[in-house]
This record gives sequence, structure tokens and C-alpha cells, in this order.
Amino acid sequence: MTSLSQDIKDKLSRLNVLEKIIVINVVIYILGLLLKSNLGWFELPSGFSDFIMKPWAIITYAFLHYDFWHLFFNMLWLYFIGRMFLNLFSPKTALNIYFLGAIAGGLLFMLCYTMFPNVFGTNSRLLGASGAVRALLIFLCAYMPNQELRFFTFNIKLWYIGVAIVIIDVIGVFSGINNPNGNSGGYLAHLGGVLLGYFYAKQLFKGQDIGKGFERFMDTVFSMFKSSKKGPLKTVHKNKSKVGGYTKADFKEFNNQKKIDVILDKISKSGYDSLTAEEKEFLFRAGK
Repeated sequence: MTSLSQDIKDKLSRLNVLEKIIVINVVIYILGLLLKSNLGWFELPSGFSDFIMKPWAIITYAFLHYDFWHLFFNMLWLYFIGRMFLNLFSPKTALNIYFLGAIAGGLLFMLCYTMFPNVFGTNSRLLGASGAVRALLIFLCAYMPNQELRFFTFNIKLWYIGVAIVIIDVIGVFSGINNPNGNSGGYLAHLGGVLLGYFYAKQLFKGQDIGKGFERFMDTVFSMFKSSKKGPLKTVHKNKSKVGGYTKADFKEFNNQKKIDVILDKISKSGYDSLTAEEKEFLFRAGK
């Protein structure tokens, strides 16, 4: 039993952050099946007055799936998007966009149901990771719109995929109105994630990481559960003449993809603000 638990821990430790989120979603889904009960206390209500009674639901709803296919397709999207995203950006950026996408989706859902109850109805609830997954997808589509993906026998640019996704979600919102089998609330959450992902990408182009505040907040929360012991202080000497540990001469010899990898690695270790103006300009041109 000890070796089995250790093996599981080793496998989990090798997962990236988005794969760990997939595991959490699957575990919660299985728990719901075992309990034979909906986890209503973690669903997001459509009314702000109900939301005030359980504010954690703005995050927890994104980890609930009662339908297997709902879970399957959300996690499948997250897996493939995650592999692409984490080759370019840091795990913290991925988490920022994922959770902020969930929050934006939940807020748009509640706002529309509160402002237009005659259109969308009342006493609805929201669950599922779709808004958070949409945020990651649209971020990639907006950040490097001309990047091409292989689709069966032809290539397709990311911005084409982004536009198609938005059109589908807008149609979904309107087709679900006054339809008892519709899912307008879910599509509203999708659009909330879309808006967050697009805005995040455009601001990052300008050198502004809008997720830093959320990141600091989460670091503060997690620090409350960590040991207060501090190791000896270390002096870090920064060499601005180097890029990611390479001399500028060596860096210039790299191909474009290698340069991008080096710069993104520097971002993951030291943050976007650590980049020089030259590095930011290169990353911007590469995104084009």
C-alpha cells in the first residue's frame, strides 16, 4: 500500500498545473457519483443575493460537472490547450487566466440573469469549467492570432478558431432563451471567459499583466498554510547583459523558436517585467 501511494504521489508530482486541475475535476465528479448527490452548496446561483451567502461559489462552480460528457469535453479541451499554452507561458500565467476566466464567466452569468430576468429567467445555477477553458483558448487566439494549427489535411490560423468559437457561443446564448432545454447561462459563462482571455492577451502585449494582483492574492492565501520557517537569505546577482543565462552573442545565434523559448523561460522565472525593451519587442513581433 505504501509503494502504491508513493507511486501515485510520484505520478501526480510529474503532472503540469493544468493536468492537476483535470485530476481535481475528475475526482470531484467521482465523489459526486459516490455521494449520489448534487454538490449544490458549491454551484453558482444566478442571483447576487444568493451569491453573497456563498461567495466561494465563484470559483468552486468551475470544478463541478454532473454530466460525464460535459466533464469529458471540457477536460479534453483543457488537456490539449494546456500542452500548447505551457510550452509558451508560465504555470502561474496559466492559473491566472484559468481562474480569472472562471470568475469573469460567473460574473457575466449573474449580471445578465439579474439585469434581464424576463429574458433569461430566475433561480438558475451555473457549473462547469467551460468559461475557464474558453479564457485560455481565446488568450492564445488573441496573443498569436496568425499561429497555424494542423487540422486534418490543412492548416488553420488560431484567430479563425477564436472567431468560430465566439460565434457558436453567441448563437448558443440566443437559442437558449425561452427554451427549457437550452443553456443560455452556460454560454454566457463562455463569453465571460472569452472577454477575459482576449483582454488579458491584449494587455500583456502592452507589457501589463492584469493577473498579477490575483496572483499576489493567491500567494498570500497559500502562504497562510505554509511553514513560517525561512531559510538563509541569498544574494542574487542579475546580469542584464545576458538573456536567460546566455550571452547576447549566443542568443543572436539561436533560431526564432529557441529565442522565444529562452525569453518565456526568463518570464517564468523572473516575471514579464524582467524583460528588456529589446526582448519585449522581439516577443511582440514573434506573436504577430
